Amino acid sequence: MSGELRITHTHGDRVTVTEPVTGVQLFAYVYRPEAAWEAPRPYLHPLRTLAGDVVTDYRPNDHRWHKGLSLTSSHLSGANLWGGNSYVHGQGYLALPERVGSMAHVGFDELSSGDGRLVIAERLTWHPYDGSLWADERRRIEVHDVDPGSGSWALTWSSDITNRRPEPLLFGSPTTAGREQAGYTGLFWRGPRAFRDGRIIGPDGEGPGLMGSQSPWLALSGEHDGVDGHATVVFEHAPENDQSGADGAHPAHWFVRNDPFAGIAPSWAFHDELELAPGDTLRRRYRVVVADGAWERADIAKYLAAHPW
Repeated sequence: MSGELRITHTHGDRVTVTEPVTGVQLFAYVYRPEAAWEAPRPYLHPLRTLAGDVVTDYRPNDHRWHKGLSLTSSHLSGANLWGGNSYVHGQGYLALPERVGSMAHVGFDELSSGDGRLVIAERLTWHPYDGSLWADERRRIEVHDVDPGSGSWALTWSSDITNRRPEPLLFGSPTTAGREQAGYTGLFWRGPRAFRDGRIIGPDGEGPGLMGSQSPWLALSGEHDGVDGHATVVFEHAPENDQSGADGAHPAHWFVRNDPFAGIAPSWAFHDELELAPGDTLRRRYRVVVADGAWERADIAKYLAAHPW
């Protein structure tokens, strides 16, 4: 990369990040509030490869609350910070607007670019429908390893979420509420419509059967509409997230689909609820690699080995 990544801040709306050589806007980080039923929260969209091809979807007609790459919480002590209808065991998905909450932007602590790394550091608050304060979040998004040679770039997403209630926060999912294979919650990526039926790749296997599995990383490769070629999006857990659940850490499992849509979430509450005591902080860190081309398992493993945490 020649030159530093460029930041453009449209106050009250979004922060855009541009690669200086090609002029490609890698993403927009949108933090303005949106429709209440869609659980307002900041998100990244459009997310692009270095070639300029979009690898996220926004408000698709099947799930209007799916917005690019965002942090969500589908079941949080009875609240829905995911958006849309709420899953109720035995009744399915119901329109319960009084359960839909929000995540609100408070301010940026840092917007900087230098030495090949760009930083967006933000403070947020989490709220149920009535607007009371349930949690504070400190979020840090870092863009790094922008490499035109390999056609790839990466971002690291870190979130520290502190319970501000006088009682525990219970993080769950439709699966913890009784629906099988629907453990979505946490950092969620909605792929573009063209990536439906894309190839799901893990370290030791591939395909939709990886739903609910555990591994250090997971990827989905899809073919674009409109332009020739493919792209691959790789998600990786930071070592401290502790996939094993040792030392009291909560084990994570992959939520992944390529039908009826392409989506990945390293779920923090797939099979079991995660309890966060008053005043305690939940810390999670992930890396997302956005690459031009259809990467094979060996390509992904080689990249991750060459770019250790």
